[in-house]
Parts: sequence; C-alpha cells; structure tokens
Amino acid sequence: MIPVNTAIVSGVALSKIDGEMKLLLMKRVKGDFWCHVAGSIENDETAVEAIIREFDEETQIQVTELYNAQFLEQFFEATVNVIELIPVFVVLCSENQEVELNEEHTEYRWCSLSEALELAPFPNQHAVYKHVWSYFVDKPVNSLYRVPYRN
Repeated sequence: MIPVNTAIVSGVALSKIDGEMKLLLMKRVKGDFWCHVAGSIENDETAVEAIIREFDEETQIQVTELYNAQFLEQFFEATVNVIELIPVFVVLCSENQEVELNEEHTEYRWCSLSEALELAPFPNQHAVYKHVWSYFVDKPVNSLYRVPYRN
C-alpha cells in the first residue's frame, strides 16, 4: 500500500515585469532545484491559510488576489513511499512585484513560460506551469476561480 499525503499546498505567483507577464521561480537550498512556492499545512490551518502564510514566509509577498488554479500537483515520492496530492493556487501580484527570499531559497527569477520550463526539472512542475499559463495568462482569468478569504 502507498499512503497519500494531502498536507501540502503550492502556489504560482504571476506579475507583469516590465510589461511582460512572468511567473516566479526560486532555487531551493534543499535539493538545489528551481520551484514555485510550496509548503506544509500546519496545525488546524486550511489550505488557503497555509498558502497565504507560505507566500509571506518564502517571498514576503502579501497575497491580495488568490485563485484556485483548478489543478492538483501529483507525484510519487519514492524516498518516503508516499503519493503527494497538492492543490495549486495562483497569486496575481502587482506589477514589478518585489520578492524577498527566506533561508529556504538562494535566488529567484521572474520567468516566461519557456524559461520556467527550461529551469524546472520535474515533469509535474511543467504541467503546473503550462496549466497556469493557459488559464491565467493566455485567457482572461475566470472569476469563478477566485478564492474568498480574510486577511
């Protein structure tokens, strides 16, 4: 039997950088690879509360526009024999959004879709970025995806 872990959330930040829409990737210290924001749900947090906290902790981005990406990241983590099932969120940031990384990451880049696909090593990341780009950049954002929350 393979257990399923549903205690992680992830999020993709989008911002117009010098007039062009980009998504945020950060280079993780642990594993030394490029990724988007992600982290564990703590105590009695909801997924929404967890992703807002993770954005604040990892990037200092204060979430003002949060969307359900309508996508579940899923992969098998062989080292712990667990299937990870992770809801993905999208954060629409202000233009030229500033980022201040915590100790979990060494650098960040605002990337076009093709740059993100080149940097990110995992097929599931590619699927997330293509999906987000398709539904949040190439098309007008559907207001039904908006996640209501209180700051």
